[in-house]
Amino acid sequence: MQVGLSEAVIGQRLDRALVEALVGLGHEVTRSQLARSFAAGQVRINGRVAKRGTKLERACKVELELLAPEPLAHAEPEPIPLTIVHEDRALLVIDKPAGMVVHAGPGHSHGTLVNAVLHHLALGRDAHSLPVLPGNGPERPGVVHRLDRHTSGLIVVAKTLPALTALAEQFRAHSIERAYLGIVHGFPDWAQRRVETWHGRDPSERRRFSPEHGERRAITTMSVVRPLGDAAALLRFELETGRTHQIRMHARHVGHPIFADELYGRRVRDPGLQTLTEALGRHALHAAVLGFEHPDGGRLRFESPLPAELEQLAAALRARV
Repeated sequence: MQVGLSEAVIGQRLDRALVEALVGLGHEVTRSQLARSFAAGQVRINGRVAKRGTKLERACKVELELLAPEPLAHAEPEPIPLTIVHEDRALLVIDKPAGMVVHAGPGHSHGTLVNAVLHHLALGRDAHSLPVLPGNGPERPGVVHRLDRHTSGLIVVAKTLPALTALAEQFRAHSIERAYLGIVHGFPDWAQRRVETWHGRDPSERRRFSPEHGERRAITTMSVVRPLGDAAALLRFELETGRTHQIRMHARHVGHPIFADELYGRRVRDPGLQTLTEALGRHALHAAVLGFEHPDGGRLRFESPLPAELEQLAAALRARV
């Protein structure tokens, strides 16, 4: 199809302008569906393949082929153990172990935290009993925020639509209290540091995010908790924004990547550190503090200590000569 974009969109990103134009023409299109079209090279301006983040400088006509959306499956309950630190009629707070994916996605159709929550709530096969945030798929009921697969710690899941909406608004307003503990390579020459960068896909590695690209800001405050021998340190990370991989990206950016982080870490040459990295089997990051306003009123705040495997790593690093 051909979509005309007027001068009114000058200065806007191409993908956002296209969504607005398509909606105005009566076409129902999701952001993920449009992203797939861009990735497949099916969006062109003057016969040339266009990128989704292109800033429009003039009125133009866009040739576009919308790919069929990928089918989404409803999440189903699975008998997976959970560590629940708080539960009421509106929400659950869970201490997630490392290795557990929050919700289904490519390569992870089962064994997720959502599957475990559905089983805990005895919902049978009816995943609709957990609310779905507008813009999310049916495989993500109750999901307000996420933790990376190998990040352990506190996460909140909403059980009702009012709770889901209220919590999502707090995340958008950056009023949620979130602090992480992480073991990093090296010992910083500062006690505390506020890091503010851009956040966008790394053009050299699409799985990774870069502080030099993108249009959104990412802000983290880092504090040294204690040294761990001569090669590592325990840091506290407080989030002012909550971008994907934000802490891992910023830790790499300041020269102290998270220990055993395969995507953002450094190449380890020390045989002893290599052994510790292989034994850990995850990156050394833990969501230790979670605080928010309960949808029914009152402030809730939870803390989770370092899990045993990270305590053992810290002890092994301190013992190194």
